Amino acid sequence: MKRALPVLALALAAAGCGSSPAAVTTVPPPPKPFKIVFPEGFTRAEMAQRVAVVAKIARAEHRGRPHISKAGYLRVTGPRVVPGFGAQTRPLEGFLFPALYDFLPKTTNAQLVRAQLQAFQREWATVDLTYARSKNLTPYDVLTIALMVEGEAQVPSERAKIAAVIYNRLHAQMPLGIDATIRYGLHVPPTQSLTQSELASDSPYNTRKFLGLPPTPIGNPGLAAIQAAAHPAQVDYLYFVRMPDHRHHYFTSSYQDFVNHELAYGY
Repeated sequence: MKRALPVLALALAAAGCGSSPAAVTTVPPPPKPFKIVFPEGFTRAEMAQRVAVVAKIARAEHRGRPHISKAGYLRVTGPRVVPGFGAQTRPLEGFLFPALYDFLPKTTNAQLVRAQLQAFQREWATVDLTYARSKNLTPYDVLTIALMVEGEAQVPSERAKIAAVIYNRLHAQMPLGIDATIRYGLHVPPTQSLTQSELASDSPYNTRKFLGLPPTPIGNPGLAAIQAAAHPAQVDYLYFVRMPDHRHHYFTSSYQDFVNHELAYGY
């Protein structure tokens, strides 16, 4: 039986290379992609800033000029019609799914944003909106609630409870009182305390003053916050106050109990 020749030997024989071997073309490995991480809850502006930081690193390491940029990212994330959310043109805040994305120097801003929007549609398709619809909430309402949950919850176990407080307050026609919405509307970072004038502002995002949901989502939520917004805990809580560890919250349905705990925690 003849022994099978290796693939390379067969190629050489077929080329008639009896005395001198044929040149072998070496295919260079594909370029290693860079990674960009958008944390859950990041706003569109924060994502644009993250793009600028990562693009700067890419330039330093590759000595090239990546196509993605802060200005370009902001430009291509302007308002548009989002499938599944009606014919209305909406800001993309809320739809830019936070995750880990790869990009190459030739990746464009439009390609990056397209990947985020596709990721959002994939994750959103897993969400059951039956309960939210029974409460007369639209898909956009659920997305808006998800961002408030993302802005307030520090531990995963509290997401559904915070969503329940929002649902219960909407039902009771009470102001939501979510300070994360005020921060978003007035561009106040979480490291800075809100002043009395800011708390009393006429910003449409001031949920201490105005009833109902804020005009738009206040960032871009992860799937866990979206699921909590669609499936709130079945509790009657109307209030919560941050505990001294600045992570957990105390929940109650009694205003007096809420005030007592505020005093006990030094607020």
